[in-house]
Amino acid sequence: MSLDQPPRLTVRAEVWPVAGSFIIARGARTEVTVVVAEITQTLGDGRTVAGRGECVPYARYNETVAQVMGELESLGEAVARGLDPQALQTRLPAGAARNALDCALLDLEAKRSGRPVWSALGLAVPRPVVTAQTLSLEAPEIMEEKARALARLPLLKIKVGGENPVAQVAAVRRGAPSPRLIVDANESWDPATLREILMAMADLGVDLIEQPVPAGQDAALAGLKQIVPLCADESCHVAEDIKDLAPYYSHVNIKLDKTGGLTGALALAEAAESAAMGVMVGCMLATSLAMAPALLLAPRADFVDLDGPLLLARDRDPGLSYEGTTLYPPPPALWG
Repeated sequence: MSLDQPPRLTVRAEVWPVAGSFIIARGARTEVTVVVAEITQTLGDGRTVAGRGECVPYARYNETVAQVMGELESLGEAVARGLDPQALQTRLPAGAARNALDCALLDLEAKRSGRPVWSALGLAVPRPVVTAQTLSLEAPEIMEEKARALARLPLLKIKVGGENPVAQVAAVRRGAPSPRLIVDANESWDPATLREILMAMADLGVDLIEQPVPAGQDAALAGLKQIVPLCADESCHVAEDIKDLAPYYSHVNIKLDKTGGLTGALALAEAAESAAMGVMVGCMLATSLAMAPALLLAPRADFVDLDGPLLLARDRDPGLSYEGTTLYPPPPALWG
């Protein structure tokens, strides 16, 4: 039997069209650019295997496609020498680039060994979960119409802005009286606005409010009676953030592009649980390849928001399987 050949890292950018447009408080998007890290290796038994990971460079965190691709390409020699996920944690900062490579390394080992990532990491067996369906920010009458078409779903997530958020949520509630509601302000409120409208959000049956105030202003939430639970998103990236956020939020939104991959995401989940905080597992707007690793966090999450592929005009093949908003574990050919 021959020896295994060194793994080879390739990096590419891909553009995926959005179904219509996706609008949040920071702007609108009609397409999304993702970066894919792929590691291929020919094994001594003659098999050639490949591990993949996908990330979304995010301008909000001062990331560009070129910068992320450069960070990944700089580690090509380290990958060839056997870089593993634990060593990677000190080679790149938390962020999109580390996410793509962390997930590619985990996927490669699963393909090499035939042992799923969840099993290798001692995690729960992946099972179908219900994900939120996101409604982007639009005029209240449009949001009401779109909500009416989704009224039978169990969980909706509403993107709102700094103007008329109560009217937007009320419109969705008129269109969809039954679903649980997550409201995502994407940092667009000031603390005074939150205090003024929190009771209205409670009266509308909102279950969770994501990142109501700008990151860095979290201490302004001190003493606020959370009649609607608050979830840190842009404020929370890694496990070390929990100690500063636990006094002000009941939940954290864990996204692999913030934590720098599944390895960092698991550490963040453990830190949140140790601080008695609830977990939401979320995503950037991306394909099924980005969602698949995050699904391994779903068993410990109070809220799952992994609907990125549902917002695209097309997805990977094979991709994740959705029945309505019930999301099924990934096929091995996709990831893990």
